[in-house]
Amino acid sequence: MAELRNYTSLRVGGPAKKFVDAHNEKEIVAAIEAAGDSPILIIGGGTNILVADGGFDGTVIRITNKSLEAEIDACSGATLSIGAGENWDDFVKSSVTRGFAGLETLSGIPGTVGASPIQNIGAYGHEVSEFITRVRTYDRQKKEIKTFTNEQCEFSYRNSYFKAHPGRYVVIEVQFQLRVGVESSPITYAELANKLEIGIGEKASVVATRKAVLELRAAKGMLLNPSDRDSWSAGSFFTNPIVSADVAAKLPADAPRWPLPDGRVKTSAAWLIEHSGITKGQSIGGARISTKHVLALTNSGGAKASEIAALAKLAQEKVLTTFSISLEPEVNLVGLNLQ
Repeated sequence: MAELRNYTSLRVGGPAKKFVDAHNEKEIVAAIEAAGDSPILIIGGGTNILVADGGFDGTVIRITNKSLEAEIDACSGATLSIGAGENWDDFVKSSVTRGFAGLETLSGIPGTVGASPIQNIGAYGHEVSEFITRVRTYDRQKKEIKTFTNEQCEFSYRNSYFKAHPGRYVVIEVQFQLRVGVESSPITYAELANKLEIGIGEKASVVATRKAVLELRAAKGMLLNPSDRDSWSAGSFFTNPIVSADVAAKLPADAPRWPLPDGRVKTSAAWLIEHSGITKGQSIGGARISTKHVLALTNSGGAKASEIAALAKLAQEKVLTTFSISLEPEVNLVGLNLQ
């Protein structure tokens, strides 16, 4: 049986009862149908997942299709259809190299293209939903191909229709609409603007923006590096909480606040964790808070999934006790919970 620790960025996880590599749409559909009504787990790069030490008692399907279709027009831009198994950052790098703009602030996010709409990945002021036009999926319930428009995906902060209906839809291909150009959109994220040495709202070259984002992520341990155990993580373990204006008003004055159109306020999970008493480098067994960024839980070597879960639960409890705010995991928990 395949040990899932060999297929996840956290390098933890027990055996899969059955493991299938699916290289194209036909193989993806065949693997899903062969599993019948038994549990399936879809993985790509294995970068946003924490699998229990007991493994997965079902079929694990690793999607590796990397198809590409492109229509490019100097006026309307580029329409790119990308296979779900394509590495996300390889796709971003390719888009920048080919003279397309839009995805540069999403550089360095680990994972595959297929995972991007499920989580509605985002960074430095932008979300992937801004660029997705269609998502082609296989509907396990109706046993047919179903294509979603952007509106039908029901995107919100780190959420989507697919995430709200776990296990039903398997992403096969994602279509993006990008601008043709060498200049970024206005940079609205202060940290990135400072790195680029420009004012908030100004633009920079797409190439320079990608380089700056990669450097910022590397400094936080958010770029996977096989030789650096401090980067053996699943990226940001928790989402930034969205709270009521009343709750936000009770936070310390220096707590980050980003007002939302609906009157609620987004705050920083990393700030809450760090100010609740959790420290960089803190550990439980082989599980450790990154020495670079408290939002990354890492495998310092030989960690168990249960230890990483225990460390995440400790961070949750500290934040809840200190600020009365519940942190929600961004990472997909398989066979585990933080309750």
